[in-house]
Amino acid sequence: METQELQSAGAGGQDLAVASISEADLKIVQEMMKAGLMYGHKKSKTNPKFKPYIFTTRNGVEIIDLAQTLPALNSAADFLKTLINNKGLILMIASQPAAREAVGNLAKKFGFAYINERWIGGLLTNFKVISKRIEYFLKVRAGLESGKFEKYTKKERLIISRDIERMKKMFGGLENLTKLPDAILMIDPSLKGHATALREAKRTGVPVVAVVDSDDDPTLVDYPIPANDHSKMSIDWIINVIEQKLTTNN
Repeated sequence: METQELQSAGAGGQDLAVASISEADLKIVQEMMKAGLMYGHKKSKTNPKFKPYIFTTRNGVEIIDLAQTLPALNSAADFLKTLINNKGLILMIASQPAAREAVGNLAKKFGFAYINERWIGGLLTNFKVISKRIEYFLKVRAGLESGKFEKYTKKERLIISRDIERMKKMFGGLENLTKLPDAILMIDPSLKGHATALREAKRTGVPVVAVVDSDDDPTLVDYPIPANDHSKMSIDWIINVIEQKLTTNN
């Protein structure tokens, strides 16, 4: 879809919203379109609370208003950058295959904690207990790597190795989670485990930045970024922009 078509596809204020953005922002919107950020889910799956972010519908698929996505993305990135500058701890959550690589790379670059498998129930609401299990995992893994278990029998070492692999799937990205996170960065809050994480964040007062699609409730997160959350190209583009903003000086 060309930018001109996008501008003419909406109605009323939405046309004005797209037409009123600067030329520089318009170029960014064109990049967003090429990455497919505007493609939501089928209209039948639309969450009623997401409707303010809908630009139009094409062939039964919701088209997200990128003129709203851009400032939302900038606001979310600014919030995360402020936290980083103040030594804040960020937890990234993305269990869907399309997001794992980009999220894992960003987390490792900045030393964020991350979960790319299933959510651990009670991670936030029962953090003291879960953190002890994370410490145990790190201790046992370090023991294996240092050869501490060489004195054990082959069968015992095999059992320990299997136990470590099991814990690695649960705690592998949480080595840096030494306290409750100062914020969560999530891709698609409607996923089963993600929805649980969202509820725990609410109970513990941890603010949430999330890429939300047309089937999500954007009012459940503090910094919603309305965009396609099921396409690898879209997710990669968003994570790349966040990474760039986190590394710039201004």
